[in-house]
Amino acid sequence: MFNNKIYKILLVLVTVSFFSCELEEIPNSNAPTLESFANNASQADVQSLAVGLEAIMRNDLDFHYETVSYLAREYYDLSGVDPRYTGEVLKGPLDNNGFLTTRAYAAWYRVVKSANVLITAVENSQAGFNDSVKASYYGYAKTIKAYALLMLANRQYTNGIRIDVSDPDNLGPIVGYPEALTAIAGILDDAAGNLGSSPASFDFSLSAGYTGFNTPSTFLEFNRALAARVALYQDDKAKALTLLNQSFFDLNGSLNKGVAHVFGATGNDILNSLFYVLGQSGQEFVIHNSWIADAEAGDTRVTNKSFLLSAPASFDGLSGTHQIAVYKSNTDPVYLIRNEELILMYAEANIGTNNTEVVTAINVVRNAAGLANYSGGTTDNDLTEEVLIQRRYSLLGEGHRWVDLRRLNRLNTTYVPLDRAGDNILDAFPTPFSELGI
Repeated sequence: MFNNKIYKILLVLVTVSFFSCELEEIPNSNAPTLESFANNASQADVQSLAVGLEAIMRNDLDFHYETVSYLAREYYDLSGVDPRYTGEVLKGPLDNNGFLTTRAYAAWYRVVKSANVLITAVENSQAGFNDSVKASYYGYAKTIKAYALLMLANRQYTNGIRIDVSDPDNLGPIVGYPEALTAIAGILDDAAGNLGSSPASFDFSLSAGYTGFNTPSTFLEFNRALAARVALYQDDKAKALTLLNQSFFDLNGSLNKGVAHVFGATGNDILNSLFYVLGQSGQEFVIHNSWIADAEAGDTRVTNKSFLLSAPASFDGLSGTHQIAVYKSNTDPVYLIRNEELILMYAEANIGTNNTEVVTAINVVRNAAGLANYSGGTTDNDLTEEVLIQRRYSLLGEGHRWVDLRRLNRLNTTYVPLDRAGDNILDAFPTPFSELGI
């Protein structure tokens, strides 16, 4: 997917130091320097930075999704490769200087820094971009930056994140979760304004993961979908509905329409590390038994997303009968956001104002999974519970369950089973040790 020149630029970008948010300089006479990006980038340099920004988002992606899934007890790593996956992450406290804390934190801030570098490169480029072309780059970079910050905020929660890391010598303060969401919404709105002032096409290429969203106007629909997610996290249902109507949300559309990370097995590309070889020793990533037991009969998501092992996998006092099988190959896409989530967001956002429409949206997802129409209660609480159930099965392993239970005040033992004495429910990752006092 990526040529050698772009890959060399990626090697520069992935050396971001997550604590100081600086880019380290790698001597390489064959690759552009950071200074050339910041002060005198050519059109080709800027285009490569844009492509590199998309690519770098995939680094350590598996680590983010796995750790938040373990915390929600969606599935377990019972391979025994590292006992911290069944120890520290399920019992706490999390080491603020260990890889469970620092690794994903570093990865998402690499994306933020790379977006900032792209913005600076466009501002100072020798290419002579006109204002509308510049706006298209800004809209793209800010949207990706906001997405990375949202992923960070969801991990850190009440421990907060830094929004402003543009100046490594003068980092902005760590702000709390509500303030972070407000700032992220603002970045997305700024990006939307840029995209609305852009030409008909981007000056750079996006991968197949952005098919249908690879022009400024269609990318704007992706931006508005992310903004709707933020609004729902802020419990602003009216705003979420407005933003959904500006996005690619479609009650009658494909559930898998959306923006995705894509992978490849050739050249300098990387594989989807969230794919686990079914039934193979060392790949004992098993769904929590309750996910199987609680499912409605005939739910095709169960058969599509799980694999019955020949014998239960066991490790460290935990066991499971089914391996997770969300991804069928090591080149399957991983979605940033897709229509199935938007439909369930639409259902949730209508609770309390139009419960009939809530049921309509729920039935779209239920019917797609081979289930009959919803026939349960229609109080606000009943419908919230049903939306949570559908999100549990539709979005398995996609990083939502832990956030959903927390934001809806359900991060407790009713929803998060504790299988051993000494296990605990953790609601946030700690601030990395090296960030403290900065």
